[in-house]
Amino acid sequence: MLVSTGLIFTNKPYICIVPLAEGFETAGKGNALYTILYMKVSIITVVYNNVGTLRDTIESVLSQDYRDIEYIIVDGASTDGTVELVKSYGSRISTFISEPDGGLYDAINKGIRMATGEVVGLLHSDDLFYSRKAVSAIATAFKASPVESVYADLHYVDQKDTGRIIRNWKSGEYNRDRFTTGWMPPHPTFYVRKEVYDRLGLYDTSFKSAADYELMLRFLYKHEVSTLYIPDTLVKMRVGGESNRSLKNRIRANKEDFMAWKKNNLNPRFYTRILKPLRKLPQFLPFFKRLGY
Repeated sequence: MLVSTGLIFTNKPYICIVPLAEGFETAGKGNALYTILYMKVSIITVVYNNVGTLRDTIESVLSQDYRDIEYIIVDGASTDGTVELVKSYGSRISTFISEPDGGLYDAINKGIRMATGEVVGLLHSDDLFYSRKAVSAIATAFKASPVESVYADLHYVDQKDTGRIIRNWKSGEYNRDRFTTGWMPPHPTFYVRKEVYDRLGLYDTSFKSAADYELMLRFLYKHEVSTLYIPDTLVKMRVGGESNRSLKNRIRANKEDFMAWKKNNLNPRFYTRILKPLRKLPQFLPFFKRLGY
């Protein structure tokens, strides 16, 4: 149990117990009165010709039990039915644009610029929230501690069977020095206060596959943005991300990881580039156990 500034933060479920006041949502749980102060959370989905999984992503957001969500979808001028699918949800999608862009990170930056929430996060068009309470956990973590960012755990899941875990990414408590050993938070679980983007900048579009790593390195390691670990799985991510689709892409991503340090005038350890891909190996344990190893 974490006690901070008069709030009591419990791990499961993530609930702040606070004095009842105007602007609080209340709900009964047993004999206790639980109250959650709402803040607007902006969630951005970037998509291009991915109608096959986008509906799952949208439904995952719209089914959240947290009420103050601004949902922004940025489409890169898809032609596969994506636009029609998004439009079918009408006003349930807060903001929708469909136009050519300069790639994934350019599209993400568009979404961040449009966001009006206090907190901003991403849910890509292949991804799902692990449960209906995921956004509530994120918002409550921000209310329980005066941090500028939060992150959690993630499951990589099978493309077709999202209940089948391929990798279990347990990120663990934050320690700045862990970046030098190849550590990073799971990007889809990384939620940041909007003012941090305003102050420290957006995604660097000169990177093809590691702009997420560069941004988190810049925020957390270089500028020491405060962060809090939520010890629970909040996102399911389908396997097959851009940086992991082939050995060639993995090698390019590893080079870009090194460039991220240099671009921020930071010096990694000699072993940082080696350990970063190696840290992923223990995440495959659930997969190998199912295979009988």
